[in-house]
Amino acid sequence: MNILLLSFYYEPDLCAGSFRNTALVRSLRKSMNSGDSIDVLTTMPNRYHSYSQSADARETDGMVTINRIPLPEHKSGFSDQVWSFRAYYGQVWNYLKRNHKHYDMVVASSSRLFTAYLGSRVAKRLKAPLYLDIRDIFTDTLDDVLKNRLVKAGLLPALRKLEKSTIQSADHLNLVSGGFEKYFRKFYSGPVSEFTNGIDNEFFDYEFKSSTNNPVPVVTYAGNIGQGQGLEKIIPEAAAQLSGKFQFKVIGDGGTRKALVSELDKRGVTNVELVDPVDREKLKAHYSDSDYLFLHLNDYDAFKKVLPSKIFEYAATGKPLIAGVSGYSAEFIRNNVENHILFSPCNADELVRKLKKNSLKSTPRNDFADKYRRDNIMDRMADSIMQCAIAKNGVS
Repeated sequence: MNILLLSFYYEPDLCAGSFRNTALVRSLRKSMNSGDSIDVLTTMPNRYHSYSQSADARETDGMVTINRIPLPEHKSGFSDQVWSFRAYYGQVWNYLKRNHKHYDMVVASSSRLFTAYLGSRVAKRLKAPLYLDIRDIFTDTLDDVLKNRLVKAGLLPALRKLEKSTIQSADHLNLVSGGFEKYFRKFYSGPVSEFTNGIDNEFFDYEFKSSTNNPVPVVTYAGNIGQGQGLEKIIPEAAAQLSGKFQFKVIGDGGTRKALVSELDKRGVTNVELVDPVDREKLKAHYSDSDYLFLHLNDYDAFKKVLPSKIFEYAATGKPLIAGVSGYSAEFIRNNVENHILFSPCNADELVRKLKKNSLKSTPRNDFADKYRRDNIMDRMADSIMQCAIAKNGVS
């Protein structure tokens, strides 16, 4: 059994796609036999312009070979991402032209559609089954993000057509959020699974403080700072109203960090600390020293379907969760995550009101942690991939 995995992000990069696919490869490895192989085609660490992490261009460990493709320097802007993907796309084809290897399965993990599209092209060329792992609905998000009507009118119909043909080419479709299924079932009738994101082992091995000695409660956000998160629409106003009562900490980088800084400066906010991206060991220490962990999604219709990976990571700490989300995410938190505050996206007044009157403290969430262990979820997903390969070409 030879498996080709396409993922734009992989360890040691710092993002949900990296953590997910690294864990998936570990699980696939356990499911395979001696003489089998897993080839990963990914990129050099590139998630954040302000965080530099070295990695080998080629790394082999037994049956697993990781090939990391260098990308042009970028700062997470839309045009930068397009150029970065073009570089990845071209180098994947160059690799396949140089290496005439038979693959029994192509797995593509994608949040922005284009890795999924690349996977569909590669699988067709290699005459191999295709297993798509879809982490976001790119066209849905783009419909909300694009403000120029002419650009939207010209671009979206073509992308939706591309999306439809890409998804329909899959032999199996996995969705990280149950909120996605209704959307994709409009044009995909094949087998669908729902293997979500989860909690990595390192969060089970860390002892998070149940209380802190902070002079005022610290509310921490960690992750991407982009249009999807809309932090500039919520944190400056909320922090200004809570000056002297709460301290905010924002850890990360992204395309709208400058907009966030601008809004903070405009209001003269002094109770928000900005921290560049850090590795996970330091991140856990930041979580431990926080009183609340903060999650926010912009007020877009597309985000009513998503299930952010950050929910799982935050929940593992036992810290109270503050989430400005709606739709499927809000429903998931209500039904699964104890000890939370929910507020409407971009509604600073509601956030301030609920924070002022709350009395939440850290509480273990053992049942949730057991249910959403990443390694268990990825073991089941690996079994699903193997079953798909066997069903499609009889390989064992």
